[in-house]
Amino acid sequence: MFIAQDHVRSYRILLDRLEQAREQTDDVFAIVRPEFLYNRPIRERHRIVFYIGHLEAFDWNLLRSQSNLKSFDPALDQLFAFGIDPVDGGLPSDQPLDWPAIGQVRRYASRVRQELDALLENTPISETLLHAAIEHRLMHAETLAYMLHRMPCDTKIVGRQVEVPDRDQPRPQTIEIPEGRITMGLSAASSEFGWDNEYDAHSVNVPAFAMDRYKVTNGQFLNFVQAGGYRDRTLWTPPDWEWKCASEVCHPAFWEAVDESWHLRTMFDQLPLPLSWPVYVSHAEAAAYARWAGKRLPNEAEWQRAAYGTASGDELPFPWGPEIPGPEHGYFHFERWDPAPVDAFPRAQSAFGLDGLLANGWEWTATPFAPFQGFKPFPFYEGYSANFFDGKHFVMKGGSPRTDRSMLRRSFRNWFQPHYPYVYAGFRCAE
Repeated sequence: MFIAQDHVRSYRILLDRLEQAREQTDDVFAIVRPEFLYNRPIRERHRIVFYIGHLEAFDWNLLRSQSNLKSFDPALDQLFAFGIDPVDGGLPSDQPLDWPAIGQVRRYASRVRQELDALLENTPISETLLHAAIEHRLMHAETLAYMLHRMPCDTKIVGRQVEVPDRDQPRPQTIEIPEGRITMGLSAASSEFGWDNEYDAHSVNVPAFAMDRYKVTNGQFLNFVQAGGYRDRTLWTPPDWEWKCASEVCHPAFWEAVDESWHLRTMFDQLPLPLSWPVYVSHAEAAAYARWAGKRLPNEAEWQRAAYGTASGDELPFPWGPEIPGPEHGYFHFERWDPAPVDAFPRAQSAFGLDGLLANGWEWTATPFAPFQGFKPFPFYEGYSANFFDGKHFVMKGGSPRTDRSMLRRSFRNWFQPHYPYVYAGFRCAE
């Protein structure tokens, strides 16, 4: 009886989390003025209207798969089923008139929610599917945020802004990390939800190395820009150089040149470049900076060791210990739109003394996204990870101000193409 009651309680918690996730994405869509919902803020992504339908279509296609619930609009189910990730330059070419009217999309979304709510209340669905639906939506809440970040301020309804002051940059420090073992991945026996690429847990020995205490700041990256880093071909791999030249990239995508000085594009404003905040750049830019600094990007195992390891060999649930992530540990869980200075949260230090590992921006690693040994794709979403095991994506770890708390788990792996400059991602160097 206790087990049954415990299961009911956990199921109700998941239903509440699904509703909260819906509210989160609804709030993001509400930022866009209605006349701009057919805009495409990032050329590699769909128009905004697609995501209004996609989030509901994904839930609909996934959660009713274990029931007899029939489709009421198969065409829209298919149209909104999957997003895009063009790695070969094949950018979308659709036009606004190629998409259904916004009224039709909203009616579809509303009916999906009504029918799914009735299903979920009366027919218990696999908790794994519910977790997948919730985290998929919350990932898109972050994706939508950086998409809308690219839009001019006059296309958005200004939301709640919290002043995040700049301050003096901390003195750069390099911390020695001794050799030790680290557990990568999530155990198949764990009761914690994880995506297919997180399995299975395995031990890795990490040789001694050194790593920056802080993320690289805008101020440090400004030195790279002023030193001609974007013009020095020796700092870039041939594919990265080709991308940089073809796309005419000469500074971070979040920076704007204003009256011979640099400003930062925030979600609702533009302000003089905060030198103490972490820089957000593509993997290609991060790798070029690291070479310029005489260093390199850490691999995934090194990052994991620096974040969760200890001198004694123990491993921590979070860099600072067992305490559940809270506001004293950094900006995440949708609490802010923009980051804070890289040294703003001393209570979040790892056992080795590194700052800001789970906040303020994802961190690029040098590790191509690939399966762990024994990888098995989720049968209900076979392409979630496997479609990206192509050597063209790199693992990111950590989290950003727009990352949900659930995805701050130690095993979570994010990944992006090396020439994608829009995500909230920074880096720190290793040597």
